[in-house]
Order: sequence, then structure tokens, then C-alpha cells
Amino acid sequence: MTYRLLALNIDGTILNSQGRLTKETKEAISYVKEKGVDVTLVTNRHFLSAKKFAKALKLPSSSLLVTHSGAFIGSSVDKPFVNKRISEDTTYAIIQMLEHFDCHIRIMHERFSIGNRVKLPNQLTSKNVLRSGEPLFYPLQFVDSLENTLYNEPVSTPKIEVFFANRREMERAEATVASAVKSVDWFSYPHEHRCYITTKGACKATGLRAVAQQLGIPMEDVVVIGNCHDDVEMVEQAGMGVAMGHAPNELKRVAKWITRSNNENGVAYMVKELFRKQHRIGYLYDLKTIK
Repeated sequence: MTYRLLALNIDGTILNSQGRLTKETKEAISYVKEKGVDVTLVTNRHFLSAKKFAKALKLPSSSLLVTHSGAFIGSSVDKPFVNKRISEDTTYAIIQMLEHFDCHIRIMHERFSIGNRVKLPNQLTSKNVLRSGEPLFYPLQFVDSLENTLYNEPVSTPKIEVFFANRREMERAEATVASAVKSVDWFSYPHEHRCYITTKGACKATGLRAVAQQLGIPMEDVVVIGNCHDDVEMVEQAGMGVAMGHAPNELKRVAKWITRSNNENGVAYMVKELFRKQHRIGYLYDLKTIK
């Protein structure tokens, strides 16, 4: 089997638990690129954050990045390849409903973020809300009422993130939104009080398939490395689906390979083991081994 595309999640995969990109991971990605393999990032993060890590890995500026959980894909924020958005009216309707619940809401535009000022008791939630890895050039604004803000300045967004005070509150909110809005998908994390909302059909797996199709690469020639619950579908569909050592059991069950954890340079270990016997893609084309 010849693998031609490597897709990597960011948080918990290429980043260690301190949010750092290690020297070993950078070297492993360089090693893969020297083999002629395309590399993409598939992430819940916004585009500008993903672009920062793409530059750190020295990916070509033309590389398509799957961001906002598959809703926004491109090599440039100005010219997206895929741009699946929640409409202004739907965003407003969802915010109207959510602000009746005990939650912090983030409207994740590709250029900025707007959140409501709500204090939640869970310290872990606070860490997720204000992620240290967010680049400073991505404007983040907090307002007292998102509903009032959107009434005056409507926003169409790729993604809405929500952090709840407890699981019961999240389930009540999900039921309310699901019964009223049929054009969006709601993904909640098991054993956590957070979720995100995207337009119908936007997810990491569909985003990765779009990139592979654009590159002319079948999914059986794709390697995916992930660590989260919403990586399950794309790991399952890849020719080589890989789960990080600290990934949830749901992901490990569908993976073909379980590597070391992110604090043990799991990406670097797996990549070098898998690709060390694979010839350069250009050489294989010359031999007509692949088309």
C-alpha cells in the first residue's frame, strides 16, 4: 500500500499536553514531505489558528486545511475551498434559544469570535473557553447579550461552540435546538459539558474527503491520526486510521493502529514506522506503480 496523504488533528495529536509542537513531530512531518506525501490538518480550531501550525510545520502555503470541524476549508482565509455556514437568521435563532440556558456561547467566525459574558463553575470549562493556543491576531470579543449584538450586526458563521454548567443543561438545550432548527448538526462530547454546532453535513470526515478528492487521492491512500470522539468517522474511513495512545476507546476500536500518546511523541513514532519503507511518491510514479 502506498499512502499519499497524511491528515493530522491538532489538539492532543500533534500538540502535547502543554500545547507545544515538539521537535520530533516537526522532523517527522518533514520526513513525510520529503517522501512526496501531502499533509493536511483537520481540526476544530478556526482557520487562522490552524494556519499558524501549518506554517510551523512548514507545509506549503497552498495546502488545504480542514478547520471549524470541517465547515471551513482552504489555504487562505480569503478564498475558501469549502465554506459551509450557518445563515444569519439561523445563527440568531439558535443564540436566542441558547441564551435561556446556563452556558457560555462562542460564535466562531473565520476572522473573529464573539462570546457572551457568563461565569461557569467548572475550571476545566474556563480553560477550554480561553484556550492559550489561540493566536493574538484573532479578535475575541465578549458581550453581555449575543442576541442584542446579532440583532444590530448579523453574523453568518461556520461554527458555534457552547460550554454548559452541567450535562443536564446541555441535554435540555440540545433537545430545544434540535426540535426547532433542522438545518444544523449538534456534536456533544461524551462525559463533558461542551458541544459545537455546524451546518448540516459539515464535519471533519466530509471535510477530509473533500480535500482528498480535490487532490485526486482515494481514501484508501490516506493516513489519519486523531485523538478525539469527533475523529472517529474519518479514522474509520481512512486507509490507515490511527488513534493516539490516550484516545478514547471509541476511537481506538475503529483504528487500525494505536500509537503512543501525544506526550510520548506518538505522531513522530507512528509516521516514521509507517513511512520508512515507502519510496518517494515521484519515484513510484516513474515506475508506474501508482497512477
